[in-house]
Amino acid sequence: MKYKYLFGPVPSRRLGLSLGIDLVPLKTCSFNCVYCECGATTALTVSRGEYVPAKRVIEELDDFLSGKPDLDFITFAGSGEPTLHSRIGDIISFIKDNYPRYPVCVLTNGSLFHLKSVRAALMRADKVIPSLDAASVSAWKKLNRPHRALDLKKLINALGMFGKDYEGDYAVEVFIVPGVNDSGEELLKLKKALMKIKPSSVQLNSLVRPGAETSLRGASQSELKKIARFFAPLKAELAGRPVRKISPAFKKGLTHKILSAVSRRPLTLEDLAAVTGLRIVELAKIADALRSSGRVVFIKQGRKNFIKKAEKKMERREQGGK
Repeated sequence: MKYKYLFGPVPSRRLGLSLGIDLVPLKTCSFNCVYCECGATTALTVSRGEYVPAKRVIEELDDFLSGKPDLDFITFAGSGEPTLHSRIGDIISFIKDNYPRYPVCVLTNGSLFHLKSVRAALMRADKVIPSLDAASVSAWKKLNRPHRALDLKKLINALGMFGKDYEGDYAVEVFIVPGVNDSGEELLKLKKALMKIKPSSVQLNSLVRPGAETSLRGASQSELKKIARFFAPLKAELAGRPVRKISPAFKKGLTHKILSAVSRRPLTLEDLAAVTGLRIVELAKIADALRSSGRVVFIKQGRKNFIKKAEKKMERREQGGK
């Protein structure tokens, strides 16, 4: 079967080997985050609906999972905000009823948690990771560029409401963008909001792959560790180290195809999507793994981010001189 709504499995810094489920068209979201690896939002909306056929998603899952693949997680993520799909709860229930060996994770911006139907739909997931990048309206709007119907105070309250009822692993992700949400004042407001939400843990993340806005820089490991200490007594942890190798679960010849393409000239993720037929979010994770192993580098030219094959000297150095 050719899969239209499943992608991967991809190596995730947080979740190991993850099979992705994409429930909305690129790029349908309630936010237009400056750091999003999928690029700028083209359909900014808070309207829920069956954006892709739930029946077809379930058929693809049944076909793929019946082969008993080796997975660490099945993850709802991809081209936009997964809770915009009105039947996400039905799809989660299908997995838990028929393939309970696989843990389910939902990566979400949490913007629709004020809706009881959304909170109820996620209750059977094993892990839910909403994001909260800022607790001041000015920083929130600068970073997440939310739909005008959304309200930050309402969002924070809803994240707390979900945590009171949810029995799974509840982690809140904070994406740090230096110069926007890392000042003492901003971090103090964030800490107060997180203390109110009471998640199992706080995952600190920052830019690794090219974002929607090319002027951004990522926070260093030392900066993130300092913030983690500031958030105590909350359990704050860094989202994960970059993946060091490509999983054999990838399609045969895919990495060779990518390396061959970027050895001719630097390409954007959009260019690679046209070459490989894969989703941008899937390619971003593969490119991250290739960069971490020293086989490609990320470069910026003008307003665009490109991937190019690393020079041989760099490859040998990154691989320990072998």
